[in-house]
Amino acid sequence: MTLIPSLAGAGLEALNARVKHDLACLNLPPANWIPPLEREDGRHVYDVVIVGGGQCGLVAAFALLSGGIANIRIFDRNPAGKEGPWMNYARMETLRSPKTLPGPSYGFASLTFRAWYEAQFGTEAWEILDKIPRPTWMEYLCWYREVLNLPVENSVKVEHVKPEGELLSLELSGPGATAERVLTRKLIMATGREGTGAPKIPDFVAGLPASSWAHTADDIDFTALKGKRVVVVGVGASAIDNAAEALEHGASEVRFLIRRQQMPTINKMMGIGSYGFTHGYATLPDEWRWRIMHYSFITQTPPPRGSTLRVSRHENAYFHFGCGIENIRVEGSEVVITTQQGKQVRCDFLILGTGFEVDPLARTELAGYADRILLWRDRYQPPTELQHEELGNFPYVDRDFAFQEREPGAAPWLRNIHCFNYGASISLGKVSGDIPGISEGASWLAGAIAAGFYREDIERHWQLLEHYDSPELLGDEWEPSPLP
Repeated sequence: MTLIPSLAGAGLEALNARVKHDLACLNLPPANWIPPLEREDGRHVYDVVIVGGGQCGLVAAFALLSGGIANIRIFDRNPAGKEGPWMNYARMETLRSPKTLPGPSYGFASLTFRAWYEAQFGTEAWEILDKIPRPTWMEYLCWYREVLNLPVENSVKVEHVKPEGELLSLELSGPGATAERVLTRKLIMATGREGTGAPKIPDFVAGLPASSWAHTADDIDFTALKGKRVVVVGVGASAIDNAAEALEHGASEVRFLIRRQQMPTINKMMGIGSYGFTHGYATLPDEWRWRIMHYSFITQTPPPRGSTLRVSRHENAYFHFGCGIENIRVEGSEVVITTQQGKQVRCDFLILGTGFEVDPLARTELAGYADRILLWRDRYQPPTELQHEELGNFPYVDRDFAFQEREPGAAPWLRNIHCFNYGASISLGKVSGDIPGISEGASWLAGAIAAGFYREDIERHWQLLEHYDSPELLGDEWEPSPLP
């Protein structure tokens, strides 16, 4: 019999059957092993709630279910098919990541993007494909959710989280919410790039009317920019992508105002990506983790080549380096920008490609206690030449992605909130947001949560051990023999 190495061209129905067979061969998911927590008031207690149904939330859920942790819920504030940035504020044509990365497949070849793509379009189409188109990646994530039957509840926003004894109480809102509050033992914040902060808004826009500017994470009406002069602050990937959208929608000109003297051209983190880095980074002492991430921050990641060419092919696109912003004012319908060179630039609309800041205080879910979270600046003081305020604002999370207390004993329940998003990257590396390492991160997360539950419930597990009485032998398998 000839073995077929792939299901190229066989269609999604055949691939779905392969996924289900793979799971069945490994007896996944196993039965739930965590004893239910009974309350006198009868309220149900979930073992884990995941906030975010994007790629990190999905693979985290699959990891938990694969580990026999089934009493979970997954909430996402967006409608189905709109989870994560891909169909919202992400505006790149293709993903930066190579198409061959396993992503959220969690060790299953049948769950990779390649298997999904080949099943529909064949091997030749896969070989021709260069980078993954952004909408296609979203289609793949929707299939991943469906084939694994992951219970994402859409249009549900977690407004606030507060302790209730040893538990966490979540206040919910939105058209998809079936209750105002739910209780959980553990909370996973799979909230992506802005997961432990918010869009970074510079002070210089404070006096501008809201109609004259937007952040790249905002819902921008690019059709309204036809014939307009647009200034983009910054030259990172999101700045480039938004500039391209403005140009393609007919902006009369787009000018980048860039503080740096030259364009970054090398993605330094690509040079050290390996199995060793993924698993070794989190074990490094603080000084080495800080040193590596500091270097990454100051060298900066260049925008993808394809995205940059998407902009520069327009003759009305201008890159101005060494042009930090001194101040901005409005004159009539114009935005007037004075650069640090003393020159003025006038435009009709301003786009901030300034990225996201990590600031737990900006998260409404954590309102009232975010200041009790241990940050890197509380734990590590770098040498003068490596000082970096932004790095210091990242939470100093444990190996299980859990927040830690700034003052021991002040908020012990913080250990029940797991930061499975960009905010954990200084502590643990690129395993809680970026496509290359999310399966490894999900495995760490699920394993650590399982171990924590077992420790916390050891008395109940001991009772189960003592009370277990299903016989292996029935007594009729042998006859006692007297000594000769």
